Amino acid sequence: MTASPDKWSDLAQRMGSGAAMVVGGMLGVWAGGHVFHVMVACICGLMIWELVRMLHPSEPGVAVQMGALSGAATLLAIYLPLGFALPVLLAPALVGFGQLSAFRTIFMIFTVMVMLAGFGMMSVRDDMGFVWMLWLVLVVVATDVVGYFAGRFIGGPKFWPKVSPKKTWAGTGAGWIGAAIVGAVFMSQTGAGVQLIGVSVAISMASQMGDIAESAIKRRVGVKDSSSLIPGHGGLLDRFDGMLGASVFLLIIGSFIGPAAG
Repeated sequence: MTASPDKWSDLAQRMGSGAAMVVGGMLGVWAGGHVFHVMVACICGLMIWELVRMLHPSEPGVAVQMGALSGAATLLAIYLPLGFALPVLLAPALVGFGQLSAFRTIFMIFTVMVMLAGFGMMSVRDDMGFVWMLWLVLVVVATDVVGYFAGRFIGGPKFWPKVSPKKTWAGTGAGWIGAAIVGAVFMSQTGAGVQLIGVSVAISMASQMGDIAESAIKRRVGVKDSSSLIPGHGGLLDRFDGMLGASVFLLIIGSFIGPAAG
């Protein structure tokens, strides 16, 4: 089965901007430390800015304020003991809940997800090192890229057409296979246990849940993209929704990863 040409019409633009993001992101991951912390904080702040613009477009000033607050809170939290970091991470969700007049529950839940994801990514890089941060990124990238090509080339039944009309079961399953391959490669190179393959597939599934959650929000508020910051990809929420789900999931199960992967 072959895909029609229009299914590939955005490929060149997606590949170009995607390559730029990968290079910039990997430089930040490699640098680690303060550089990576600032990069993640900026991404989180911009994602909250996009979220508020989607949910409450009539008040752009609130979007800027909440984006700045969220970015600052993300950066501050990583330098605090965990007991003090947690209320700092949750504060933007509660502040925004009082600022918005509609979709407040959606805002609060998704903001908590963004904040925890940012904290999770910084914690993985700080505590587990470059190799395991690279593993997390590559699992999410493989899920997205392999799923994109498989979905457009194979086609077939849709996963959830009312929420994400382009996502297919073929692409979803192919994403799991791509993540399993990444897990197998890292298992062979790091000496981790075979269960790393299963963990990688679970991370892939969590990233797809993040993608679905963001698609559901866009469908709910009637927008195609969270913004137009990234040519061919929409906004940061459109691009990093998978990383949100994966990072939050990894943050939750982090204490079990060592025994499972070792």
